[in-house]
Amino acid sequence: VHTKFHCRQAHAPGTDTSCLTFSYDGTVLASRGGDDTLKIWDIRQFKKPLNAAERLPSFFPMTDCCFSPDDKILVTGTSVKKGGGSGKLFFFYRETFQKLYEIEVTDASVVRCLWHPKLNQIMVGTGNGLAKVYYDPVKSQRGAKLCVVKTKRKERQAETLTQDYIITPHALPMFREPRQRSTRKQLEKDRLDPMKSHKPEPPVAGPGRGGRVGTHGGTLSSYIVKNIALDKTDDSNPREAILRHAKEAEENPYWVAPAYA
Repeated sequence: VHTKFHCRQAHAPGTDTSCLTFSYDGTVLASRGGDDTLKIWDIRQFKKPLNAAERLPSFFPMTDCCFSPDDKILVTGTSVKKGGGSGKLFFFYRETFQKLYEIEVTDASVVRCLWHPKLNQIMVGTGNGLAKVYYDPVKSQRGAKLCVVKTKRKERQAETLTQDYIITPHALPMFREPRQRSTRKQLEKDRLDPMKSHKPEPPVAGPGRGGRVGTHGGTLSSYIVKNIALDKTDDSNPREAILRHAKEAEENPYWVAPAYA
């Protein structure tokens, strides 16, 4: 918890030191100051910087600096006032601090920047709301390259063209279009047509015909009613109906007489 390295005059007093970042080998520290400088330090000799770059305006307390994936280049962004030019990315060699390259990003300040070590792409955020990604088509991996290869799908055109009916009530008879028929009335007509409405065939009355079975005789009870239990004779006089069987009962007794005998 105790301070091991301490440098009071690293950047101008009263300014924001917006970023500190270690190199990937862990021996060098880069600092981005609000006094428009970018400095690089060796933590083994921490009294004064190894190199410094000046005239790099920074108006934000979060302006970044970062190392390239191969640890040879240092990059940072610059700020501009409204209408005062373009915000840029500056690239410096780590060993000599010579300016290698600069990119004009947009007509606003470059606030944040990140050089991704695996994707090998530089992400930039600006003061006017833009987010840009810089990549190399050969050396970069995935990331923005996945978006670039995607082509926009063609919209499928409608295959059928509908012809709209134009209502012109005051047109001359020779120019007047025939009125469209109501679909509801047509549907009602089709409902009455047994062929169009697919009306089912009614059940066959009486004996079957044409391979179809008739309605009667379908169940056992209806078969019994129709063939056994239904007697069509009219018995209006019950006494005569009983005495009709008296002679046959005397000649051929079956139930009562043998039992009493």
